[in-house]
Amino acid sequence: MRILLVEDDELLLSGLQEAFGQAGYEMDHLPAAEPALDAFAHQVHDLAIVDIGLPGMDGLELVRRLRASGNKVPVLILTARDGLADRVQGLNDGADDYLIKPFLLPELMARVQALIRRSQSAASSRMTAGSLSMDISTHEARLVGEPLTLTGREWDLLLLMVLAAPGVVAKRRLADSMSRWDKEITDNAIEIYVSRLRAKLSDGGVSIRTVRGIGYRLDF
Repeated sequence: MRILLVEDDELLLSGLQEAFGQAGYEMDHLPAAEPALDAFAHQVHDLAIVDIGLPGMDGLELVRRLRASGNKVPVLILTARDGLADRVQGLNDGADDYLIKPFLLPELMARVQALIRRSQSAASSRMTAGSLSMDISTHEARLVGEPLTLTGREWDLLLLMVLAAPGVVAKRRLADSMSRWDKEITDNAIEIYVSRLRAKLSDGGVSIRTVRGIGYRLDF
């Protein structure tokens, strides 16, 4: 699980990086909202922890812009503001939860785990592999946050590899999966589709590796 922490308090940052690292999370950090917007546009995170009192653009404006762009990453707001109006404002702007400083670390961890579970349940149709995401319900694919145009056969081949990752998918299985459209599919045809997918994935840090004599594996 990868978390983006948007926080300018270096002391708090150090403690959270250690705690989340020990819990098995990967944590990225940015001290301001503006670079965070760019990070959200080009990287996939499972959750964001955002401080309100950031230099420049504040955390609430960051959340508003995220939601306006269609980004649905779960957001946990951290703030020293303890007024009811502030909490209501944060939730209305699109935050999923709100925690007031100072807080106890076990409560923060519990809230993070609950938000991630809720998000995974709500988005169970979405599959991810590094910077690649595929939404089964909408038949949409994105690479580094950008739409990825795929033909029907390319979609099915790529989805099989995402589902199997980091395992290997046999070439025969890939061919069988396409038999609904073309029962005469050949190994050479599979190689052509894989070659096209490689070209489309080349700029996103996702690659298709040939496992000689067996099939293909998705690396990310």
